Amino acid sequence: MRIGELADRAGASTRALRYYEEQGLLRSSRNAGGQRVYPQSAEDRIRLIRELYTAGLTSRMIAELLPAIDVRRVSPELLRRLLAERARTTAKVAELQAAGQRLDTLIALATHPDSNSCPATLRQASATSPTP
Repeated sequence: MRIGELADRAGASTRALRYYEEQGLLRSSRNAGGQRVYPQSAEDRIRLIRELYTAGLTSRMIAELLPAIDVRRVSPELLRRLLAERARTTAKVAELQAAGQRLDTLIALATHPDSNSCPATLRQASATSPTP
């Protein structure tokens, strides 16, 4: 299958496919005219690559992970790195939840003003303000 067809079928751009090749994530062969030709399995591979990017993994990590996925065996070092990435993601989620709570406090202050002076901190405001 040629690059344009694969891009359409996988929902990716041809530029992304070329990038995946440059990063060693995807392989193609060339036809007599020099055009890239991909196997049918490339469509599923692209979907997997995109899921791994969406999970927050770098192209370097994905390049190391794909062979492990293929043989269904992850080295202890790669597992350690995946666990560290999961911990980093969990920490980011907690930071975003805290940011959401601060925004809730600001919204409550904006929608339920009172005669008190402006709070020195959002923590002080959240202790005395209703949340939306």
